[in-house]
Amino acid sequence: MARLSSLQKYREKTFRVIQPLTSLSEAVQFVQERGALFFWPIKELVFPSLWVAVAGDRPVPNEHDDPAQITWDWKDTMLDKKIWYYAKILRKRSTILSLDIAPFFYALSENYGDPEGDYLFAYRQGKLSSEAKRIYEAILEFGKLDTIQLKQKSHLASPEHESRFNTALAALQSDFKIVPVGIADAGPWHYAFIYDLTSRQYPEIIEKARWISPQIARQEIMVNYFKSMGYSNMDWIQKLFQWNPLDISKTIDKLIENQFLQKQTFPELPGGWIVLSEIG
Repeated sequence: MARLSSLQKYREKTFRVIQPLTSLSEAVQFVQERGALFFWPIKELVFPSLWVAVAGDRPVPNEHDDPAQITWDWKDTMLDKKIWYYAKILRKRSTILSLDIAPFFYALSENYGDPEGDYLFAYRQGKLSSEAKRIYEAILEFGKLDTIQLKQKSHLASPEHESRFNTALAALQSDFKIVPVGIADAGPWHYAFIYDLTSRQYPEIIEKARWISPQIARQEIMVNYFKSMGYSNMDWIQKLFQWNPLDISKTIDKLIENQFLQKQTFPELPGGWIVLSEIG
């Protein structure tokens, strides 16, 4: 049985709290090792992030001259390099995925390999808002568009549409329909994301996902998750991935059956926990 202190040390290592990243090349390697992580740390969600791996376990400051703000430059630099996949995915927050793990996430999306038909099917099923449909159709017709152009082409440029536009933009990213691919000198802040269809930018992700069942996708994602986390519980997993609780239980049970995971309790913590077997 693993001690909680050993698991916490394991997590400090995988999150790079003790040995922070110092270069973009190290950041690329970190993403490859972790597979999935947030860009910024998210309150109440325990998960690795690029910020913590550079700055340590401390809040994100408002000061733009903080040394760890270099993570912003790294993220912008990599948008068009196709070295990793960056978009608002997990909990519709800024997420970085390795290209190895991305097809498994895509396999769980509302996409079936037909970029010109999938969005219409989702719209008819009530799974895509009218605003999201208009944004997607604008990119489908006109190609890559920055945020300012996208608002105009989708007829969502008026101030009263701002909230619904941002909500739709996040929903399209989380379902792997669109992806940021660059930065434009546009808008009042001279900074705007450029978006394109995921199917145009990452056709290899879609092709690989064709052969991945939802069950295998969840298992692979959960293996990746526990290799980063070391230990977790059902509540943490549900909060992060927002999967059906029955699907989570089946996935965990399978990995316990395969002896990849094991159940454990800790005197220091309430409730039951799930632990990476190689540590336990």
